[in-house]
Amino acid sequence: MRRRVVITGIGAVTSMGLGKNQLWDSLSKGKSGVNLIDRFDVSEFTTKIAAEVKDFQPEDFMKKKHARRMDRFTQFAVAAANMAVRDAELDIEKVDKDRFGVVLGTGIGGMETLEQQARVLHEKGPKRISPFFVPAMIGNMAAGLISIIYNARGVNNTCITACASSTSAISDAYKYVQRGDADIMITGGTEATVTPLALAGFCNMRALSTNNENPQQASRPFDAKRDGFVMGEGSGIIVIEELNHALKRNAEIYAEIVGSGMTADAYHITAPAPKGRGGAMAMKRALEDANINYSQVDYINAHGTSTVYNDKYETDAIKSIFKEHAYEVCISSTKSMTGHLLGAAGAIEAIVCALSIYNNFIPPTINYSNVDQDCDLDYVPNKGRTKKIDYALSNSFGFGGQNACLLFKRIEQ
Repeated sequence: MRRRVVITGIGAVTSMGLGKNQLWDSLSKGKSGVNLIDRFDVSEFTTKIAAEVKDFQPEDFMKKKHARRMDRFTQFAVAAANMAVRDAELDIEKVDKDRFGVVLGTGIGGMETLEQQARVLHEKGPKRISPFFVPAMIGNMAAGLISIIYNARGVNNTCITACASSTSAISDAYKYVQRGDADIMITGGTEATVTPLALAGFCNMRALSTNNENPQQASRPFDAKRDGFVMGEGSGIIVIEELNHALKRNAEIYAEIVGSGMTADAYHITAPAPKGRGGAMAMKRALEDANINYSQVDYINAHGTSTVYNDKYETDAIKSIFKEHAYEVCISSTKSMTGHLLGAAGAIEAIVCALSIYNNFIPPTINYSNVDQDCDLDYVPNKGRTKKIDYALSNSFGFGGQNACLLFKRIEQ
């Protein structure tokens, strides 16, 4: 018999603010976190907007000395983990540390550190490179440091599947607990790539919106006038644990994780496969893993990037799996407000699914004004909706054609 896995703690660092309450309040009200980039000069960039994390003080969550040795992506993760553990009301001293693990996802890792140290090498030579360069930059360091902070000696891993990274991470963590390898896991994702080099790369791919005059209207998933995604940054971390473990300590439970599905398009380095066939198969596998019928799903948090082909093919994929129910199920893309957090996107969207179930409310897809005949489903346009949700599905699709989906269920306590 499979062990059941539940979410008992949530932490978030996003452009909406710090913590689940600020995130949820903004999402529920349809507030965008996108604005003009102010961390560096964007005058030469075609895109000048992003969903940056503002007013983040690492010293509120860690020692200043330690923060200086971390890249921004690790600082975000440590802060979000701190919030998630506190939210779960975990007594760390009583946790079996050998059955307590960490799995995180990140798309790129320490991009800001890499850029800074590359400039140092070019301008001052190799002897001026920081001895903390490598440990600050490498992508697995967020999971490594969180394990050190909480003495979590169980499973420790990092998933890198581009924009599906944190969904892959949560899926892996869920399976570790389900099959008995761990009782508690800290999982989710983190990203901090609103940097000059990363922005230039995405600009030159023509993947980003150039609606610089209207930042908060720029991310327009499923709208006929969508013109690309908006970069975001931040971290979403959850505490998951085996159901009886959570019940024994009277933990608050947000939702149960009941299914996951992962596939590859095996098609193209950046473009999704026609008709979204890889994403469709990942959704199908998540439903099969949970052993439920498609008609039982009430809400889908779409990958919904606001790019022409992603939104069209994701719509096709949903239709191919959900049949006639595709027109009944509520779908929203919260990237319209958070921007696209790349490797951390799936973690934030998993949190949105859990909070949607917990609060009986679906956040909207904002900036939806123009109907695209290829995108003709119910995207919960512009205004959130009160609705009892028993099952919610989260989709994440990454460059390289890597797809991951998670299915969440209401739990009656």
